[in-house]
Amino acid sequence: MSFQPGIAEHLARARADLRMGCAVVLCQGKTGLVTIAAEPLSAARLSALRALGTAPTLVLTQRRAETLRARVYDGDIARIKVPAEADVGWLRALANPADDLNRPMKGPLASERGGDASLHRAAIRLAKDAQVLPAVLTAALSDPVAFAARHDLTLLDIDSAALGPAPALAIIPVASARLPMRAAETARLHVFRPVDGGTEHYAVEIGHPPRTEPVLARLHSACFTGDILGSLKCDCGAQLNTALAEMGREGAGILLYLNQEGRGIGLANKMRAYFLQDQGFDTVEANHRLGFEDDERDFRIGAEILKTLGFGAVRLMTNNPAKIDRMRESGIEVAERVPLRVGCTAQNRAYLETKAQKSGHLF
Repeated sequence: MSFQPGIAEHLARARADLRMGCAVVLCQGKTGLVTIAAEPLSAARLSALRALGTAPTLVLTQRRAETLRARVYDGDIARIKVPAEADVGWLRALANPADDLNRPMKGPLASERGGDASLHRAAIRLAKDAQVLPAVLTAALSDPVAFAARHDLTLLDIDSAALGPAPALAIIPVASARLPMRAAETARLHVFRPVDGGTEHYAVEIGHPPRTEPVLARLHSACFTGDILGSLKCDCGAQLNTALAEMGREGAGILLYLNQEGRGIGLANKMRAYFLQDQGFDTVEANHRLGFEDDERDFRIGAEILKTLGFGAVRLMTNNPAKIDRMRESGIEVAERVPLRVGCTAQNRAYLETKAQKSGHLF
């Protein structure tokens, strides 16, 4: 019997370490990289990194690098040379766009080119999964295994850690119970947990929908500001309540509540995006300035939950064609798209227009 943690446990540790400002070691074969997220970086750890004798590199996404007018030689990421005099404040300013308009000139920035950037790319993926700003400080290691052991750091072999753009999905049901609701007294809440230690997701089952025919379904991404606080900046709360009410009227349905706040970037980064929107950027532009893509969510999670519950076909309540595509790609039949045009306010009109024009939503 072995008590040694597997790759899922190591990934969970690595995400937690990055969020706390601890270093993580990534390796591929004999090459290695020590990486620290720029957002929680401390002056002491920056000094320790420099003491290794290898000039550190700041890795940014292509989106953030383009905002900073930095050269991008590695496709979806850029490796920025860190000047010897650069301090924590300089690094955070490159990672966080909050002060971009006040201090637009942060360069000149010199980008590295040539060589394999696989480890740097994996470091950015890990930062995104940890929901910190996607900017990491790195330094090359000649013996990553020994270095990790010597400093008691989490070590990830990226060939086995599935740190690519589409990691394997694995979720397990952990609890289920009856939950009478305003929308329907006959309802159950199912809780699912990813085996990689990620955030739990939920399924609200209204009535007793048969598994042999398309079920009225909604893939709803968590929105603390809209669902709980009644924010007028989005249509999420209205969509949630309307979908549940319609399922209650029909007497059957399944609502998947996926904890992918802020299109998958997390609440803190979503608030950063809101701050940028107050400066005049739209939703997509704000995400790009932060270093994220338009939408970082993974709707395949919803498909896996549906399959686990025994559903193979849905009448999907959505305005987002991407959800339909992901369901079909994941083996869930979409028999019908049910429009969900609710929640338009004076405060979110531009947001909805951006959804239509840049994200292809159907209104």
